[in-house]
Amino acid sequence: MSPVRGDAPQRGGDLCAANFRAVAPPSRAPPPVSAPSVPSLSPAPSQGVALSRRLSASISLPTGPYAPCSPRFFRGCTFPPPYAAFRLRRASKMITIVDRINAIVADSFVGRWFQLEGSGAKKEREGSRFLTELRAGLTTWAAMAYIISVNASIIRDTGGTCECPTHDGCIGDDAYTACVAEVQRDLITTTAAVSALASFLMGLLANLPVGMAPGLGLNAYFTYSIVGFHGTGTITYREALAAVFMEGWIFFFLSLLGLRQWLARIMPQSLVMAVGTGIGLYIAFIGLSSGGLGVVGGDTVNLVGLGGCTADNFMPDLPNYCAHGQMRNPTMWLGMFIGGFLTVFLMMYSVKGALLIGIILTSIISWPRPTPVTAFPHTPAGDDAFDFFKKVVTFRPLRLIGDALDFNYGNGRVWYALVTMLYVDILDTTGTLYAMAKFAGLRDPVTMDFERSTVAYCVDAFSISMGALMGTSPVTAFIESATGISEGGKTGLTACMTGFMFFISIFFAPIFASFPAWATGGALVIVGTLMIRNVRDINWDYMGDAVPSFLTIIVIPLTYNIAYGVIAGILSYILLNGVPWALRRATNNRISPPSYNQAEQWVIPPGSIVPAWMTMLLSRMPGRTRSDDVQMTPQHQYRTDSMDTSQQDHDHGIGRKIIDMSELEEK
Repeated sequence: MSPVRGDAPQRGGDLCAANFRAVAPPSRAPPPVSAPSVPSLSPAPSQGVALSRRLSASISLPTGPYAPCSPRFFRGCTFPPPYAAFRLRRASKMITIVDRINAIVADSFVGRWFQLEGSGAKKEREGSRFLTELRAGLTTWAAMAYIISVNASIIRDTGGTCECPTHDGCIGDDAYTACVAEVQRDLITTTAAVSALASFLMGLLANLPVGMAPGLGLNAYFTYSIVGFHGTGTITYREALAAVFMEGWIFFFLSLLGLRQWLARIMPQSLVMAVGTGIGLYIAFIGLSSGGLGVVGGDTVNLVGLGGCTADNFMPDLPNYCAHGQMRNPTMWLGMFIGGFLTVFLMMYSVKGALLIGIILTSIISWPRPTPVTAFPHTPAGDDAFDFFKKVVTFRPLRLIGDALDFNYGNGRVWYALVTMLYVDILDTTGTLYAMAKFAGLRDPVTMDFERSTVAYCVDAFSISMGALMGTSPVTAFIESATGISEGGKTGLTACMTGFMFFISIFFAPIFASFPAWATGGALVIVGTLMIRNVRDINWDYMGDAVPSFLTIIVIPLTYNIAYGVIAGILSYILLNGVPWALRRATNNRISPPSYNQAEQWVIPPGSIVPAWMTMLLSRMPGRTRSDDVQMTPQHQYRTDSMDTSQQDHDHGIGRKIIDMSELEEK
């Protein structure tokens, strides 16, 4: 037997062979090889044992008293190498500590509340562990943290509560510019505080690993379509906040009654995907315009033109219209390459928090003052911003936008804004929550719903109203929660950790307020790219589905209005699909489009819309029978049976059969 591992001789091999000959009997082979025993504080779980074995294999542990020599540890023989045994003991101790912490938390009230694995809860989340949930929450926050600066930079364009005496945008007015800067600092605090509150409530009450924050797309609609740039829109900033506040309470009651889930489900699937795609284009356009990179600017002949010029090359009285010097602004190139392409490269290599890294790097390069890309020019506004930036850590109270609501519900335009935000938010938040629940494996394959869905919708609605009181646009669930779910997040502990990190961010308002527009513009374009992927789920094979979807997608960015795109899509869908349906009904299906079999089938979603709490309340009403309770249970689903229609009508009257939950479990 060769004492050296491998064919090539190792250093010290002769000495090892000599030792082996001196110890081992020459007439028989060495005894069987066995792994060295490692002391442990407590019996390790199966997962810890498997990990220990992998660690021992990775560090080339010696096996038995007649172990082959390993140059990885010593030049000569190892009998056994004490350093290798130390490494294994240390790894085993770390595994034991991690497992012990997870086991202690799982066996506590926290573990039972969040349904951690091993907690003994009625519905444990398989694979959920305390420390894994905390790591997933940190990952979600890193992916979402960009919203603190992006949301503030977008909503600041409304002007907030600042008054513009000339009604022309107040470009160049030093007092108005200083007031808008104060509004942006307030919005930094608001965004972090609302995100912390909403995420914590979503995790604590709904037990979902979903982060919450003011939504992109909704904040752009709030800013540019409702309030307008520096207050030039249909209603004022204060009236818009009152509309958001009322929208939140309408959401709350719709969620309690179960109507919110039902309203989202009756929307044709292609139009739902088209709305998300159109919002993605909308966000990307904002990132390319003056609110971001500045690549796109105004044009006196065409609707838009090439931008990228410095402020001294703007046309007189026409800001963001380049007279000459296009694509020569150094801040545009900085944001494009560092905040854009570098971020994409990081995402290609699955770097967590890539968006935040790109924004931070671009901002750090822009913070020194004597540079052509500085965010603090030597102007009164730049000096004031730099003085605030130097504070680094501070608590910024809400001075201008806190409790700024104007309940002028007699204005019809306020109700128009309320209804449009209501429907767009139904599509946005409901779709995101269902997608995240499915991604985390929490959606029931039978009912197509997820646990505590009513509570989740109520938390979202409450957060919308609280956000309005603090001066921001509607709060929604974030698709970036998928990053934390990918890290193993399965319970509300992930969202609670995300909320805690947003709470810490409140005290770093000077840092987040100093992120320039070109630092966040690239992130907006990337987020738009991620949202536009919904276009592949649209039914392009049938014109009755393709044309309404395309109109929805193209109208949203071109009109700078999400509601116009939704209205265009719904009206065209009703027209293009209602007429063929009427002809088929009138002619007994003899007149039908040739490609009608490729159309996306739209049906009223099955199942009850009554939430579980209402079912339990109604079941305890006096005079009710057990059969009434069975028919009221929302978990009971309907299906078309293989029996003939006449027999179905005779038995049930509607041609469908009620399946009890016990029957579903058996199947």
